[in-house]
Amino acid sequence: MLKIRLARGGAKKRPYYSIVVADSHSPRDGRFIEKVGSYNPLLKKDDPSRVVLKVERIQEWMSKGAQPTDRVARELSLQGVVKWEHGNNPKKGLPGDKAKERVEEKAKREADRAAALEEARNQPAPEPEPEAVAEEAPAAEEAPVAEAAPAEEPVAEAAPAEEAAAEAPAEPTEG
Repeated sequence: MLKIRLARGGAKKRPYYSIVVADSHSPRDGRFIEKVGSYNPLLKKDDPSRVVLKVERIQEWMSKGAQPTDRVARELSLQGVVKWEHGNNPKKGLPGDKAKERVEEKAKREADRAAALEEARNQPAPEPEPEAVAEEAPAAEEAPVAEAAPAEEPVAEAAPAEEAAAEAPAEPTEG
């Protein structure tokens, strides 16, 4: 299929385009059949040399079946060669199928998380076990006593240590 399209030329950051008739499969700046105009976007919009067209050659190629690209058709419509209308794509801003699936999955996860939080709020809170706190305190007191008594002492000497512990004042009770 033949296309009437732009082929970029010029230097870096200084574009200049040739309007060419080329096969649609050839590269953008590659092989073309005929050069039918030029376009210099750096010139002012009202400058007559901004777009230069060989209108007769373009009409001849279009009669042979060449299709102008959107950008070229826009310039040709200003010359009255082609009727060009701004394209309307109402679905352009809508998310694709994959994005919709991701949104649905996220909404489902949020709903599950909210349901789990609500279920946790409705269950009665377990009461703290006072036994666990009471067990920790004697364990701390026993550790120094075990360090003070050597493991190699005879059994007969263990009795005076027990008597000393019995004579110690009792711990005040919490209440």
